Amino acid sequence: QVQLVESGGGSVQAGGSLRLSCAASGSGFSINYMAWLRQAPNSERELVARIAYCGTSNYADSEKGRFTISRDNADNTKYLQMNDLKPEDTAVYYCNANAVVSGVLREDWGQGTQVTVSS
Repeated sequence: QVQLVESGGGSVQAGGSLRLSCAASGSGFSINYMAWLRQAPNSERELVARIAYCGTSNYADSEKGRFTISRDNADNTKYLQMNDLKPEDTAVYYCNANAVVSGVLREDWGQGTQVTVSS
């Protein structure tokens, strides 16, 4: 499997910024894409942003213009720069990887990192 370790969550006031990181490690894997999803209390997990290995990215409509996803393929790390944060961005943010591991396509998840935005 692909091990995913997230970092960078925390508490900020509305209008502030945070940068999340997700480092992927393991052996024998090839990543197709990596994504950030989030889950607020009593809500379903939802896509925030996704980036393919080739660099193509897409965002949820509510994050366009505020969030930027990027990646460093050299060390299989991706980032989520979050600007102009709003209280409704408060959630646990999860790193996700779609990869081929030893010839098998699979999805792996990080443990999640809490983002709290106060008004």
